[in-house]
Amino acid sequence: MPKPLMPKATAVWLIDHTTLTFEQIADFCDLHHLEVQGIADGEVAIGITGISPIDAGELTAEEIERCQKDPSGRMEMSKPDLPVPVARTKGPRYTPLSKRQDRPDAISWLVTQHPELSDAQISRLVGTTKPTINAIRERTHWNAQNLKPQNPVKLGLCTQVELMTDLEKARRAAERREARAGAKKKAAAKADPAKADAATPTPEATPETTTAIPVTSSEETG
Repeated sequence: MPKPLMPKATAVWLIDHTTLTFEQIADFCDLHHLEVQGIADGEVAIGITGISPIDAGELTAEEIERCQKDPSGRMEMSKPDLPVPVARTKGPRYTPLSKRQDRPDAISWLVTQHPELSDAQISRLVGTTKPTINAIRERTHWNAQNLKPQNPVKLGLCTQVELMTDLEKARRAAERREARAGAKKKAAAKADPAKADAATPTPEATPETTTAIPVTSSEETG
């Protein structure tokens, strides 16, 4: 029986948004019921963002409602009604004509909700071009006033797994950039300590204060 691609993230969402039992969630996500209880108690899957199995096309709201009414029931995975995207190695993915009008809304959501994504990643996710991405980001797109940011997963332009994978890659790339910048700074300071010292601000010297000595004229003394 197929299982969710991201079981713990799915379990987090089901715990937060449904009244399903731990056993039902554990069975659907292929987890132990004590692990699901640990997630509910905040001891397991700390920091994991919940992913809706409904948006991911793995479960229907009707199936959740059915099992909420019957604690002994077990949820079944939904059969995808869209063809599985074919992996591409170069260029943007092909987007069906019926979905192309949704791309600007998806791009707007990605550039505002996840600015860490590169233009190349956004291009691959929704099948667009860098000029279009820049136009939407800079609000120069011809239809900028009417854009309604929407999750590309919900629009069917990419899968939740693809989005999460690119977000993880973007996070790791940012960490590598920060590490390289820190190493470069340390190397520069080690090679030329004088520059590092010069970059450190020094307190301004305060002018010495002098006490004025009154001058007595000869006429006053005489």
